[in-house]
Parts: sequence; C-alpha cells; structure tokens
Amino acid sequence: MTVLEPGPGMGHFTLELAHLVGSSGRVVAVDVQPKMIDRLKRRAAKAGLLDRVEARVARPESMGIADLDASIDFTLAFAVVHEFPDAGRFFAEVAAASKPGATVLLAEPSGHVKAAVFDSQLQAAATAGLTLVDRPSIRRSHAALLKKS
Repeated sequence: MTVLEPGPGMGHFTLELAHLVGSSGRVVAVDVQPKMIDRLKRRAAKAGLLDRVEARVARPESMGIADLDASIDFTLAFAVVHEFPDAGRFFAEVAAASKPGATVLLAEPSGHVKAAVFDSQLQAAATAGLTLVDRPSIRRSHAALLKKS
C-alpha cells in the first residue's frame, strides 16, 4: 500500500502509517517546511522506518506529486487542507495521484474550520472526482471519507 500524507509536520501520524503499510509499503509525506521534513526523517530513522517513508519538501502552491500519477491507495488529509491556498488545487493533485478506488480521509478541526468552509472543501473534492462515501465521527473535527471513482 502507498499512502500520501500532506502536511505531516514532525510525523505524528507518519510513523504509525509506516507501521501499518508494512515493509513492502511506503508513506509519501509532503510538507512545505524543510525543518519539519528533517525532523520527520530523524524520527523515522530512529524508529527504524525510514525505508518506508519518503519525505518531500513541497512548494506552498503545489505538493509536487505529479510523479505519483495513479499510484496512491490512501491519503490522510488531517487538519491540512485549510492551510493550502487553493483547496481545488489540493484535491486535483490528490485525485491525480490516486488509483481508482483509492480513499481519502479528510478531517479539519471544527474549532478552526467553519462548517461552510468544510462544505466548500467537499465541493472542491467532488469537482476533482472524489466522491463522499461516509462522514465518520472524529472528535472535534469535521470529517469525510472520500473515494476516487
């Protein structure tokens, strides 16, 4: 399994995702902050998981993942879409990188992201070809499970 994690920070979820994908899987972690990517790499190395983690520095306007065309099985977008300047661009890149049938877990902090903004993110996801499958309950979050057709 190949997982995309935009905005991993220091890798709170990344290391657990690396455990879950197993030795034959990989996690592609993309962040705009080089310091966060450096820390993530150090943490992954210390945990013995660096061989499963591909950490990339992105630009604010693009994740730079065009080379992942139709190779991603799952994307974890946790408290990150509101940080991107263009949600439409974010979801277009995720959709292009995703295999048919791939899933995306979108979660945004409800104390920071208003329901109307989250709804506009869901619309941007739908425009990019990601269909709403479920609205899971995640504490203090707006959440949606999306699927690429």
